Amino acid sequence: MVELKTDTSIDAMYEAGQVVARALTAARQAADVGVSLLELDEVAHDVLREAGATSPFLGYRPSFAPTPFPAVLCVSVNDAIVHGVPDRYRLRDGDLVSIDFGAELGGWVGDSALSFVVGTPRAADLRLIETAERALAAGIEAAVVGNRIGDIAHAIGTICRGAGYGIPDGFGGHGIGRRMHEDPGVPNEGRPGRGMRLRHGMVLAIEPMVVAGGGDDFHAAPDGWTLKTNDGSRAAHAEHTVAITDSGPRILTAR
Repeated sequence: MVELKTDTSIDAMYEAGQVVARALTAARQAADVGVSLLELDEVAHDVLREAGATSPFLGYRPSFAPTPFPAVLCVSVNDAIVHGVPDRYRLRDGDLVSIDFGAELGGWVGDSALSFVVGTPRAADLRLIETAERALAAGIEAAVVGNRIGDIAHAIGTICRGAGYGIPDGFGGHGIGRRMHEDPGVPNEGRPGRGMRLRHGMVLAIEPMVVAGGGDDFHAAPDGWTLKTNDGSRAAHAEHTVAITDSGPRILTAR
């Protein structure tokens, strides 16, 4: 069931979203050659503490996971697509890093992600990241009252496939509100004019993921959480929490 949020609730979700935005900005600024993934997680955790917020990631255990997630920040490096578990790995020059973060404040949740390169970037990595960001922007542009979920999916998929990139099979965005994952699902590929009609008060986490090698297949790392490309190529991820309103899409996690 899809819960329509009131304007007051959307304002409250914006406050949670801004905690997410601050944490991602802080983690991005802290990321440098030699910095460990655990150190990035601690930077994000500090933002939560300062805001009086909690983490919907820490301790989260969906049906596919062998253990509860042990951190507040997902950090996925190079061929890791999403759900990367922070560990003692220290960033190296040229690493492509995707960070995904959520915050719960006042009973409402925000969720967002971004990708970047540490140190000297490869041109191919910059194109990959730029495509993920363009796909996110296209999905948000389609997130208007009267459109359908398929319009968002089609907008994202057109950008990603047009660039020759893969789209991880079965993963995409989702509704969000009191819980991190709510109805409806928001695929990263689909047919326009299909699916649930968008209404004022719906809030969606829109999150394209792209695989440089062009394939859609992936596998779980031994930690049971980190999803990695089967062909070993790099991946990028971009995400915002977006409210559907009569005046247009409102990005609640805008940085």
